[in-house]
Amino acid sequence: MTKIIAATHNQHKLEEYRELLDGQDLEIVSLNDYPEYAEPEENGKTFEENANIKALSGANYCDILTFADDSGLEVEALDNAPGIYSSRYAENDPARIARILKELDGKENRRARFVCVISIAFNKEIVASFRGEVYGKIIDEPRGSNGFGYDPVFVPDGFDKSFAELSQKEKNKISHRANAIEKVIEFVEDEMAILDDELS
Repeated sequence: MTKIIAATHNQHKLEEYRELLDGQDLEIVSLNDYPEYAEPEENGKTFEENANIKALSGANYCDILTFADDSGLEVEALDNAPGIYSSRYAENDPARIARILKELDGKENRRARFVCVISIAFNKEIVASFRGEVYGKIIDEPRGSNGFGYDPVFVPDGFDKSFAELSQKEKNKISHRANAIEKVIEFVEDEMAILDDELS
């Protein structure tokens, strides 16, 4: 079994990763297993740049195959804000949701999408990068208690429930992170034999 670092301290993300990668020959650990690690400054201008920064930093510190994601919500009527600043839009999830709803007040266009970019790093370089997206709309008030972040106000296309009202199993079939992970799995299946040779 190949050990791989998920470059995150976010337990919600780690649990999603483990569920999405269940059945793969991987042992997934997080940065919580490396208490001395200092997170890098996320000063990229895109999801891709920030994912690369986090993946490279984790790989260089842990010296193990590492993947990291940068993800966020883009709202059409807000010129795709909050975007890469999604987790920094306010001090906590309820405050971030409240800010989005306030900024959308009076606007008819509620279209939005979640974006997730996952980068894989090893031996001081980015090995690959994958992007996943899911489209939907922002509803008027939060619904549901599952999920995290902006999930309670995002209803994906084709559904009448918010991400926070869907079960984790349902969400894992359609989410932006699931779409990106699906591409990661294809890469892992195609390339892991080569990486195993380098790791051995």
